[in-house]
Amino acid sequence: MNLRLAVSLALLFTVISCGFAGCVSGPEDAAIPGNLTLAMVVNGNVTDEKVFGYTDILALPSYTGQGYAVSTVGIKYGPYVCTGVKLANLVSLLGAPGPDDSVWVSAPDGYMWVFEPDQMAGRNFITFDDNLIEIPSPPLTIVLMYEQDGKPLAYNDGAPFRIAITSEEPGVITEGSAWVKWVDRIEVHRKG
Repeated sequence: MNLRLAVSLALLFTVISCGFAGCVSGPEDAAIPGNLTLAMVVNGNVTDEKVFGYTDILALPSYTGQGYAVSTVGIKYGPYVCTGVKLANLVSLLGAPGPDDSVWVSAPDGYMWVFEPDQMAGRNFITFDDNLIEIPSPPLTIVLMYEQDGKPLAYNDGAPFRIAITSEEPGVITEGSAWVKWVDRIEVHRKG
């Protein structure tokens, strides 16, 4: 066997071995820092806008809670330990929230979820037990999550930022449609 073929085979073997050993990582394996835009919208007009980098969000006071979600077809995701910034604390950076403010959370793929004032206060969610039987909702906290189970959020799980609906109690399941992945914009909508 000539030297060129031997070196090529050794290189190919090394690349394949690293792939199986987890040496190769892509965006699906690591949190990808990104920017988050926070905006106040009054009567349809942006009146204030702030842009936060990934490290800016990590520097804010963190919160950790129990998160567990179910998809519309009944697939359960979790339970997770979710760490991030309380959404209520984040939107308060634009000023005191009004009693009728709604919060619109969106992702670059066009997906958006609207949290009404009751939900921002941790109420008015449909919750389930582990058997997917509806249960009375305990107080819940909406979190802009950046860490799941003690590790940075992975891309496939919504990195750099994902919404999580959390509880102090383990085993409380919420509807997964509100768990927006890849959050890049949060708007507080206020009627003037």
